[in-house]
Amino acid sequence: MNESDQAGELERLHPASFSWALSCCRRNREEAEEVLQASYLKLLEGRARFDGRSSFKTFLFGVIRRTAGEQRRRVALRALLFRTVSPLFTPETSDTDARLHRLDAALARLPRRQLEVIELRLQHEMTLEEAASALSISVGSARVHYARAKERLRRLLDEEAGA
Repeated sequence: MNESDQAGELERLHPASFSWALSCCRRNREEAEEVLQASYLKLLEGRARFDGRSSFKTFLFGVIRRTAGEQRRRVALRALLFRTVSPLFTPETSDTDARLHRLDAALARLPRRQLEVIELRLQHEMTLEEAASALSISVGSARVHYARAKERLRRLLDEEAGA
């Protein structure tokens, strides 16, 4: 299928695709829009390629389902990271948006290598061995950076909670 045919099929299937994205995202419209956009981007960038082993619709719905799962895992991993590094939340910062904002601000204060290791490990679901390979460092170094990143995040978030 060439790009023009694929674009036509995406346009034709858009209502059904959005409906499927809503199902994959527990009827959360905003999340479904993000998932559908990310799915289309995967197709346009060539990160998902239709090989003709099924119908285009079946292929597209699979991409949408996998993208929704990836998004759920990212959100869960961020929540897990936040619970791991700072179990103490003040009542005024108990809502999710405020906690994620605090986490993002703390992550921005990490040294570059620590941030890289923790992002590869938690956001991109790599093992420490895979993260070490991606960063061209030893596994031992990756472990040290990961441990230091978690400890520093814990301290930064605890300091902010106490302020």
